[in-house]
Amino acid sequence: MTSILLHIHDDRGAESRLQVACDIARGADAHLHCVQVTSVPGLIASDLYGGASMAPAMMAELHDIDARLRTRMEERLRREGVSWDWRQVDGDLVNGLLSASTLVDFLIVTLPEGPRAEMSDPPHIVADLAMGSRAPVLAVPQAARGLTVAGRALVAWDGSQEASAALRLSLPLLRLAEEVHVVTVEEAGRHSFPSTDAPEYLARHGIKSQLHIWPQDGRSIETTLQAAIGVLRPDWIAMGAYGHSRLRELVFGGVTRSMLRQARVPLLLAH
Repeated sequence: MTSILLHIHDDRGAESRLQVACDIARGADAHLHCVQVTSVPGLIASDLYGGASMAPAMMAELHDIDARLRTRMEERLRREGVSWDWRQVDGDLVNGLLSASTLVDFLIVTLPEGPRAEMSDPPHIVADLAMGSRAPVLAVPQAARGLTVAGRALVAWDGSQEASAALRLSLPLLRLAEEVHVVTVEEAGRHSFPSTDAPEYLARHGIKSQLHIWPQDGRSIETTLQAAIGVLRPDWIAMGAYGHSRLRELVFGGVTRSMLRQARVPLLLAH
């Protein structure tokens, strides 16, 4: 049984996260680990303006809000008819999710539509989780309405360690897809790599796939990949998360940043 960590938080991405998680749970006989993190406000953590003195009252109020959300979500999950459990932790959001992800197959979080302007906007945590977790992150666009598990999957393949990790870790979902398309961007001047490695690996796992070598034609890699996505119209995409810095502004390379900005379907990211 596949184990999925589902981020529980009352924001504008909550419904899309839940729908995708339930679609996968039903399609893959998966178990949902619902993780709710009660984050300590910054003024308490830093004792700014004597914030620590207000900590007990503020945390009690936050716990009360989260308890009401838990009641609503548990009622909803019972109606969905999926296997699930619940874990509530206090502290930093990213660290709380990472600590709960040690024995899951992937994490489901929201890919926000833009900067976080209000508390109801989903938090920007995809980059930190993708770089910090050993499990892949399924980043769900805020406007998504579910995931067609038995649909069309696209694997972005360039022979790198990151792409290899994404391919290996996405196997539980790839096995359920009716179509699997492996896309390689033909980069001029770059040392060639065996494009057929990915389809051969999938075939050894009983997964049929189609290999597409997409010509760059003077375009950037990200523009070429987006062109392939526009033609193939996948229901979800698996790709490596390329990056080296823990700073959110620098954490991903250009291709990954572009995909995150323009994604219209869930992205399974592995680093």
